[in-house]
Amino acid sequence: MQDADPWLTPSMAVSTTPPIRSEFERQLLRVQRDLLRMGALVENSCVLAREALCDRNLEAAQRLRSQDKQVDRFYRQIEVDCMHLFTLPTSADGDLRRVGAFIQMVRDLERIGDYAKDLGDVAIKLFPYPVHPLMGRVQTMLDRCRSMVAMSLLALSDLDATAGLEIKQKDDAVDDDYDELYDLLAHQTNLTGSVEPTVLLVLAIRYMERIADHATNVGKRVAYIVTGERT
Repeated sequence: MQDADPWLTPSMAVSTTPPIRSEFERQLLRVQRDLLRMGALVENSCVLAREALCDRNLEAAQRLRSQDKQVDRFYRQIEVDCMHLFTLPTSADGDLRRVGAFIQMVRDLERIGDYAKDLGDVAIKLFPYPVHPLMGRVQTMLDRCRSMVAMSLLALSDLDATAGLEIKQKDDAVDDDYDELYDLLAHQTNLTGSVEPTVLLVLAIRYMERIADHATNVGKRVAYIVTGERT
């Protein structure tokens, strides 16, 4: 084995030992991992909502209720963990900015999970009725929302400010879907039988529009973490 260069002083040597993380940094990384785990559950809830509403899968609708309880457990725990982080010493201003953004993100994700569960409840009530003629348009809107949730989680995982801000462009398309579908549902002239399916679909597209808004919020908060600027 070749001896170390005697002329290489300790200050000149290249250390291969990874820097020791502070307690704050370790806890912060754990909260971020839990936030992404919660996000994966929420994204799956959106998938289940699509199966329940568009594929008339009652089992998926029932699974949404139990999964929403798991999301709520994550929500409560992450909030507690974030508040604990505020009591730990940290040397970087950006670290506290990240904690504040995480507290807001966890609320956005919890609301997305709630709206996905609400879509499952709508699906259960719609099940006895024939498939609505506008269901194809509703499915397109829901697919856009699911895509936005996935994009927001990817931006969070990579802490990618550009990707986070790009989600707003998708939100504009969802807003257009909402306006067009609401107009079609509210001005139907050939209604026969119960008006309940129409009322339920109006609720459904409202839930979807809110899912898109909260996904947009997550993307904006990712950008805030990285840049320190609010948009």
